[in-house]
Amino acid sequence: MKKILITTGGTGGHIIPAEIIEEHLKNIYEIHYSIDLRGLKFITKNKNDVVILNTPRLNFNLLFPFKFLKTIFLIIRSVNYLIIKKIDKVISIGGYMSLPMIIAARILKKEIFLFEPNLILGRGNKFFLNFAKKIFCYSDQLENFPKKHIHKIEVIYPLVFKKFYEIEKNDQTNKKFCFLISGGSQGAKIFNSEIKEVMKKLSEKYSIKVIHQTNENNINDLTSYYKSNNIEHEIFSFDKNFINLISKSDFCITRAGATSLAEISIMNKPFLAIPLPSAQDDHQTKNAKYYQELGCCWIIDQKNFNREKLFNILLNIINNNADFLQKKSNLKKLNFQNSWNGVNHKLKEIIDEN
Repeated sequence: MKKILITTGGTGGHIIPAEIIEEHLKNIYEIHYSIDLRGLKFITKNKNDVVILNTPRLNFNLLFPFKFLKTIFLIIRSVNYLIIKKIDKVISIGGYMSLPMIIAARILKKEIFLFEPNLILGRGNKFFLNFAKKIFCYSDQLENFPKKHIHKIEVIYPLVFKKFYEIEKNDQTNKKFCFLISGGSQGAKIFNSEIKEVMKKLSEKYSIKVIHQTNENNINDLTSYYKSNNIEHEIFSFDKNFINLISKSDFCITRAGATSLAEISIMNKPFLAIPLPSAQDDHQTKNAKYYQELGCCWIIDQKNFNREKLFNILLNIINNNADFLQKKSNLKKLNFQNSWNGVNHKLKEIIDEN
């Protein structure tokens, strides 16, 4: 069996696509990983097949010489790993953490494939394109994409785990309109404090349920808040069965990471995106606008966020659900031809191509 190494790290936004790609390829390839310490806590892979490369970010500062030397050491280590493990091909999920393994693969003349889930080409992938055979994207209209490499783009449907295709999708709205609020396990002030006040105001007019993600330290406070205001609720920090929470909800309020939007979209759940303003190159806003232009979501810029604006959007959804139902219909049209087998076939066809 041939061997593939997937190089990734950082956040769940990098780890989840890596594990989805593994799910597609594991029947025909033996899968290995390189990952940094940040990403190690997110990965569910057997740790015996993981090499840790804690790659430094090469910023120009007083520590640059030391970081550069460490990167050289990690490149040498990566070359040795690829040789010892007899890796045939390398797939990068992007980010500076993949630099040593990509350079090592280039030195050994291994085939390199890239994955870019955002609508703006990441800086790491822009550099790696010089060495890559193909890059998997969700669109062929990426910002900052060099025209000379346009022939390397392979457009695929957004990656989600197989269980998202298999779960029965409920088209009926709950008797208690159910909101899923998902701002990431670390949470943020806007998700931890501002949105809950809007939920309270809505609950004074309508019977609602709230499923709310927050950080571990805030679980008790948020639970007490909803309980004291007689709002049915589920509070969580991280849930491996996130698919079930999306399934139970009617409407999602979320950040705009590519994987989160892909999961919500394929479940045909209309959503409101509040993109993370500090995301590199503002890629979350671009991700959300892709769905907005297809009539599938609402967007609020965090810089212009206020409770009244959010309340009015949600109030209109409950009072007059024509727009809500239209967005649900648009999501169904968007995902009509999206199938696990279709994505699976294309990934295997391109990666296994001689």
